[in-house]
Amino acid sequence: MNREYDKNNNEIYDKSLNGYGCWAEYNGNNRIIHFKNSDGFEYWQEYNEHNNVIHYKSSTGLEYWWKYDENNNNRIYHKNSDGFEGWWKYDKDNNEIEITEKEYKEIEFRKKEKEYLSRTKCSRFEIMEI
Repeated sequence: MNREYDKNNNEIYDKSLNGYGCWAEYNGNNRIIHFKNSDGFEYWQEYNEHNNVIHYKSSTGLEYWWKYDENNNNRIYHKNSDGFEGWWKYDKDNNEIEITEKEYKEIEFRKKEKEYLSRTKCSRFEIMEI
């Protein structure tokens, strides 16, 4: 086997005795941003400021997207290119609870409403239908 590493000791190349090889690129936080193998498979990943994967795309056409909450880096939204969408919130013990799209939109609306009210001197408002 033949292996190579970058200056941060991340494995960037691996070739087995039978000739199969893998290559990887990393970001400044030592997280994989690009991977490919000798079969032609590749994937790319993007991260947020907390090193959570927010986008994944593969050479096979699969794509995934994620959103996380600001307080605990908990996953609150996931979507894939096959049409799946999921929304989550968390109970008082930080246990994941799946919710509906409507509930998720209500949570996001309340968050934006609170942020808006903290920046204005609004004394009255009406809640819009979602």
